[in-house]
Amino acid sequence: MSALAPRVAIVGAGPAGIYAADILLGLAPTVEIDLFEKLPAPYGLVRYGVAPDHPRIRKITDALHDVLSDPRIRLRCNVEIGVDITIDELRAAYDGVVVATGADLDVRLDIPGIDLPGSFGAADFVAWYDGHPDAPRDWPLAAESVAVLGAGNVALDVTRILAKHAAALTHTDTPDHVLDALEASPLRDVHLFARRGPADLRFSALELRELAEQHDVDVIVDPAEIALDEHAERMIAQFSQRRIIVRTLTEWAARDQSIRSASRRVHLHLRQRPVRVLGDDRVTGIEMERTASDGLGRMVGTGELLRYDVGAVYRAIGYRSTPVPGVPFDTENGVVPHAEGRVLGEGGAPLPRLYATGWIKRGPVGLIGSTKSDAAQTVRHLVDDLAAADVSERDADPIAHLTDAVDLEGWLRIDAAERGAGAERGRERTKIVDRTEMLSHAGQTHMTEAGR
Repeated sequence: MSALAPRVAIVGAGPAGIYAADILLGLAPTVEIDLFEKLPAPYGLVRYGVAPDHPRIRKITDALHDVLSDPRIRLRCNVEIGVDITIDELRAAYDGVVVATGADLDVRLDIPGIDLPGSFGAADFVAWYDGHPDAPRDWPLAAESVAVLGAGNVALDVTRILAKHAAALTHTDTPDHVLDALEASPLRDVHLFARRGPADLRFSALELRELAEQHDVDVIVDPAEIALDEHAERMIAQFSQRRIIVRTLTEWAARDQSIRSASRRVHLHLRQRPVRVLGDDRVTGIEMERTASDGLGRMVGTGELLRYDVGAVYRAIGYRSTPVPGVPFDTENGVVPHAEGRVLGEGGAPLPRLYATGWIKRGPVGLIGSTKSDAAQTVRHLVDDLAAADVSERDADPIAHLTDAVDLEGWLRIDAAERGAGAERGRERTKIVDRTEMLSHAGQTHMTEAGR
């Protein structure tokens, strides 16, 4: 047996990385963990990917904070892999390195016109309204009518935030520049398009219902677009969530259109897929093709085309991971190649001391909570490998040179500053957006954005 406690590095302080740390401490109580994060603050997707009007989901940070408070974990934010320290350096200094960096890019939609000004990816928009320090401060909310493409919860989030009046977010941690932009938005109509039929949507029933619970927002559904075919009948007979979604859509479609008076409207369009974005020097519309399900439930084009006048298009058709320098990456599938969490090299053999978990391992599927079972699989293999490793000697502290890193105490100072700013406005917190300001509160006053 080794005379030293095993030492593990986890790259990414979002739910995937923190859950992995928690599980690892449970299975290997003597392990020492260094948790690295590129941003000055932890929590990843919960802080920068969950809509600000979903405080219930954001409360997950309470449980994540309890894990970070364990003395066997050292948090090191504001550390970029490949810039401040390399994967090879981590593998040489630690008995295991777990990559848990998530997915932060939009899946590309390859149709004509998709790159026109006014065409946006959901990941960029979410980063903007969630106050990501690397996101631009300005967002062009100039269109009266917009299109959102997607059949999942991210598409619902984007639709809801676009349609929401700024006053409904003043109690949240939404940054001021976002509230100001939403307040000035001239938006009247949001068209949400899904190529799937009503029984195949990937929305959660709870989030779907939230669309119609907003102040001064009407939801409009064409009864003809939610008609059930044989495939849909089979789906709602088998799955309760799909029955709830179809029931909700049916209730909305039955509402009297003549009494609608809201200043903003959300139009749900089903069984339509994007064909091209229209416009010469900017987005002026979108062309869609009606779809239908075949006998196996696959969506196929019908040849019927429809055009909508919109001034912006938001695609929310999926996320994709950014490669981590020094870590093998499957560019076709957007994930790290692995065997149950052990990262594989070019020849298909596991690379010593290198592991992956979360969305960069399995792709951007599943809710935040489902990351736990994924992390458990990876950590079990890591623990098995640690038991067989010789940790009789090691180099000096591998992170001593990272003098600009933000530790747990630094993050708590940022957290306290945000809570203080929020208290002045009668809210729980006001999120600090500027990286330099965050580092200043953390105690890294000598750092500047230019220095990053």
